Amino acid sequence: MSVRVSPLTEADIPGAVSAIQQAFADDPYNNWVFDKSTFSLQRNAASLGIRCRWGMRNGIFHVAKEEGNDEVLGVACWLKPQRADHSPSWHDWVEGWRLWFNQVGMNLYYGRGGLNVKRYYIWKEAQAKAQSSVWTDPRGYYFLNIMVVLPKAQNKGIGRLMMEAVTDQADAEGMRCYLESSRDVPNMQIYGRFGFKFAKELDCDDDGTAIKLYAMVREPSAKPQAN
Repeated sequence: MSVRVSPLTEADIPGAVSAIQQAFADDPYNNWVFDKSTFSLQRNAASLGIRCRWGMRNGIFHVAKEEGNDEVLGVACWLKPQRADHSPSWHDWVEGWRLWFNQVGMNLYYGRGGLNVKRYYIWKEAQAKAQSSVWTDPRGYYFLNIMVVLPKAQNKGIGRLMMEAVTDQADAEGMRCYLESSRDVPNMQIYGRFGFKFAKELDCDDDGTAIKLYAMVREPSAKPQAN
């Protein structure tokens, strides 16, 4: 199988959204932040589509596809490094408002789709605290937000191709990378193969109903971690 990694396009979005939904169908964070009895797959797809379009303009969003085939086999969504002293540009300001208006329109049309808003903000607070503690490089970090590979395409090196498309760039620039995993096993071991090390736990506790997320950091040119 000859696979290529390329920037996400509008035509790729349905396949990318489907791949992400499959991967996160039983994800611990999703199970915690969404009420499954009222979860809307359509609303979730609309939300992911909005995020994909934002990422095409502002992030590093990649898809993996077999040569000569348009089926999306994997998706990687990275956020670009942002300096600690960064002042938002007009572009940032416009894109922020554009994203906000799109999300408001989605919520008006679909409703919350089972999203537990209280838990969402519990997570955002825990994330902000973790990043404040872990992010010590004022130049910022390449932030791996999502990495998924379809089950039928796993163990074929597709994840490595998508990962190295950005980690090689980070290494060339001497930049660190960062991610948050919703599972310790097996995810932390998998990410360790690419040089990521555990940095901090994110405790998200809603009156006793809690989950943990695991922040990991990769140093430039990091070697694989021992299992």
